[in-house]
Amino acid sequence: MKQSRLHLLAIPYYLWLLLFVIAPLLLLLQQSFISTDGSFTLKNYQHFFTSANYLRMTVASFWYAFLVTLFTFALAYPLAYFLSRSQRKDLWLMLVILPTWVNLLLKTYAFIGLLGNAGPVNTVLESLGLGSQQLLFTDASFLLVASYIELPFMFLPIFNSINEISPNLIEAATDLGASKWTIVRRVVFPLSLRGVRSGIQAVFIPSLSLFMLTRLIGGNRVITLGTAVEQHFLVTQNWGMGATIGVVLMFAMFLVLFMTRDRSKAGGKVDA
Repeated sequence: MKQSRLHLLAIPYYLWLLLFVIAPLLLLLQQSFISTDGSFTLKNYQHFFTSANYLRMTVASFWYAFLVTLFTFALAYPLAYFLSRSQRKDLWLMLVILPTWVNLLLKTYAFIGLLGNAGPVNTVLESLGLGSQQLLFTDASFLLVASYIELPFMFLPIFNSINEISPNLIEAATDLGASKWTIVRRVVFPLSLRGVRSGIQAVFIPSLSLFMLTRLIGGNRVITLGTAVEQHFLVTQNWGMGATIGVVLMFAMFLVLFMTRDRSKAGGKVDA
């Protein structure tokens, strides 16, 4: 009786899932089999997997997503570790989360102003005698801005997982003579792997389909599958090819989720 009542209460959620998750994915899949003249075709997939340009875009998408994930992890993990031991962790946590409240487009334009030829960064470089540098429309600027935007999504799950580790375990390792580095490597990191996996999923998957940053910060020098989807839907009007790339991205995201899943649940084990 209780189970049936729970299912009744979940009906709005099921309807939301059906209308705004499953139905759009099915429509995207259907559109991927439609040619420009409206007929059924498999040529969209054939063209994607035989085109050197699309294969290069696929490799570039995974490479940039990997770099963004790597940079955010390298910054987020030490930050999460030290803030979890700070006496004012709530204050620092709020300061880290604060940028997520700002609109993505506003943050992007703020970086355009900072990194522009007449921006403050170039002004400082000129005052140091280094001259004005082309900072915008480069791979480095794209990776910098993308990593900054994605950093909180890597930081939060790692911070939560480290914060949940019992201090008694750290004290026990210290009493046994373990150094701080050994404690981090043998105690803290293994126990925070769930947060690391969640952070990788939260950063790598959205980074696969970035398109606004590639245009505004990368100046279309950074070409990814997300950029190609935007071009096909808004410029070339080849919705079938755009949907095909969207389906490929969708399967790539499911693959990442599968590879970073929590394997301990299947065997009934707990990370140690």
